[in-house]
Amino acid sequence: MKLATLNDGTRDGQLAVVARDLKTAHIADGIAPTLQAALDDWNFIAPQLATLYADLNANRARRPFDFEPGRCMAPLPRASQLAVGAADGDHVDEAPRMAQCASDDLLAPMGDIVVAHDEWGIDFSAGVAVVTADVAMGATPDDAHRQICLVMLVNEVWLRKLELPQSRPATGFSPVAVTPDELGDAWRDAKVHLPLRTTWNGHLVGQPDAGADMAFDFAQLIAHLARTRNVRAGSIVGSGIVSDRDASRGYGSIAAQRSREVGEHGEAVTQFMRFGDTVRIEMLDEKGRSVLGAIEQKVVRFEP
Repeated sequence: MKLATLNDGTRDGQLAVVARDLKTAHIADGIAPTLQAALDDWNFIAPQLATLYADLNANRARRPFDFEPGRCMAPLPRASQLAVGAADGDHVDEAPRMAQCASDDLLAPMGDIVVAHDEWGIDFSAGVAVVTADVAMGATPDDAHRQICLVMLVNEVWLRKLELPQSRPATGFSPVAVTPDELGDAWRDAKVHLPLRTTWNGHLVGQPDAGADMAFDFAQLIAHLARTRNVRAGSIVGSGIVSDRDASRGYGSIAAQRSREVGEHGEAVTQFMRFGDTVRIEMLDEKGRSVLGAIEQKVVRFEP
């Protein structure tokens, strides 16, 4: 099924079920008021949401309305945690390397990237993320796999010329989160095997396969996170930048492209984003249909 959070003026928004074709939606307030509330009791709530989803797709829902991504907040506007791993095959560590990012204020799919200065090295980072139910400390990858509830797209924004933690502003997410079964054969081995398209200022710059060169799958990333502590429902675990050994498939971040340029030509040529630049991140299925809707963001100047 497909879920979204509509902006109703509250911090956590209103949970809605979205049709498979992303054309209509239905408020889920009779089942759960927010996505976090649904995740807190996922085994009980998910079947009820699935019933509403089936009714919506079969035109049996009582109060459907047109789905507008511009009304969406991030599926989880604030999360228990946001942890991001290294996804590409260039990382050959024996264990995942992960970073904790701010999760208290997550960007809407069409929310502006607000920055004070565009000399800070503004970069997009196209990735995939999963949302978990409760995962107990010491969970195995198999245990963790069973606790993956939802899949989303993520734009992990970086300010490459600043030091942590200031270099990691708010992270953006797709308008829709989907259950893994919605991906069909594209969801296997705890990875999403579909191209992730990134368009910068209207030009396609990358469409690497999100699963082909992922060094550690999502089950392994979650289990690593739970090695020393419990992972609570509503935790977001990101893949990191999706990349591909095949250079012809482009890039998912400017930093990755600059690194490739240095390796091939001795210097980086591609510049970072400036005010007014736009980025669009989207995943299409084998029939060319959008799976989770698109992240569409514009870089704007912060005005105090």
